[in-house]
Amino acid sequence: MRMFHLIYGFECRLFQQVNSHFDNKLLNLFFRTITHLGGARFTITVALLLLMCSPRETRLIAIASALALSTSHIPVHFVKLLFPRKRPYLIIEKTKVPANPLQDHSFPSGHTTAIFSVVTPYILFIPQLAFALIPIGLCVAISRIYLGLHYPSDVIAGGILGTLTGILCFCLMWL
Repeated sequence: MRMFHLIYGFECRLFQQVNSHFDNKLLNLFFRTITHLGGARFTITVALLLLMCSPRETRLIAIASALALSTSHIPVHFVKLLFPRKRPYLIIEKTKVPANPLQDHSFPSGHTTAIFSVVTPYILFIPQLAFALIPIGLCVAISRIYLGLHYPSDVIAGGILGTLTGILCFCLMWL
């Protein structure tokens, strides 16, 4: 139990360190914008556009990406039910959050899961895309902490869950 408290304390300090920059106007603009890349509206739209517009050679990757996005939300839903963790802004004093923050449970991060599930099949198919897509995914993950909506472990779990779902769907479609 002591180890759990040490890890949680470290996580809270890391969260506060990232969230403490909330008043920086440039960072605020960046993170409030990029966080939407992991949102349902954006990821579903992108997945559908890639399905409709992909050339024949990459159609299976677009299908794997869309399949990963849709299936990744199933474990997110159940994990949120199994681990009903309150969002950090509800627990940690002086947390800065945007207006109308999310009210559901925080673990794991759905935005982080979504972005990593969408990009992973493309990274596996065209590894050079990793140089652009991984930083985008990481920025979405950091934005969730910066905006006071998730603990670091929420976004780590979301990144792992999204990546594993993306790998699984890539393998189902490609191998």
